[in-house]
Amino acid sequence: MTETRLVIFDCDGVLVDSEPISVNVLVKAMNDRGVPITEDEVYGRFLGKSLATVIETMKSDYHVHAGEEFLERMRVDLYGRFRKELKPIEGIGETIDALDIPCCVASSSQVERIKLSLSVTGLIGKLPNIFSASMVKNGKPAPDLFLHAAREMHVAPENCVVIEDSPAGIEAAKAAGMRVFAFTGGSHANFEGYRAELDRLSPEAVFDVMPELLHLIQKQKLDGMHP
Repeated sequence: MTETRLVIFDCDGVLVDSEPISVNVLVKAMNDRGVPITEDEVYGRFLGKSLATVIETMKSDYHVHAGEEFLERMRVDLYGRFRKELKPIEGIGETIDALDIPCCVASSSQVERIKLSLSVTGLIGKLPNIFSASMVKNGKPAPDLFLHAAREMHVAPENCVVIEDSPAGIEAAKAAGMRVFAFTGGSHANFEGYRAELDRLSPEAVFDVMPELLHLIQKQKLDGMHP
């Protein structure tokens, strides 16, 4: 078993319990523009993907052009709700503190949104290394973001473990040649078909309580010592 030298956390649904808020805001914004889409459909189609993907889908599938006004209104609504409602995933702060391995964040969100999420939830000081899909050509499920994060952190892909909650993120990690643990402890993890889709992608582990990550990392270390 290859040694783990870097833990790469997705942000939304892994560090912060943001997906229900984000999806609610996105559905309302899309409905207001005449796009007939439900929360379950948004989870199924866009979980873990960038806003650029959402905008492109609105244009290609619904012939709706979402301009700067649409984006700004959504940003104001989302950030306002984050400041009032956003909570960290239970146990994440203590888990990061207990990991004796470098960590970073690699998220499909914009840097501004990642920093707001981590600041509101008190995690920003624990995770100074932040990488966004806006820094690479192709977002998840392409491997670009995770490979960029590993390169910037000076760690080979095979020495990275990615913590993800979305099918797109798991695909991206696997395409990058990294091991991936699927976290299913977020409030959104009960939407229809979610667990089955994660299982289909065969992550190295699935866990729903964040402190369990410490045991998973330790288990991999022991497995590597005793092949």
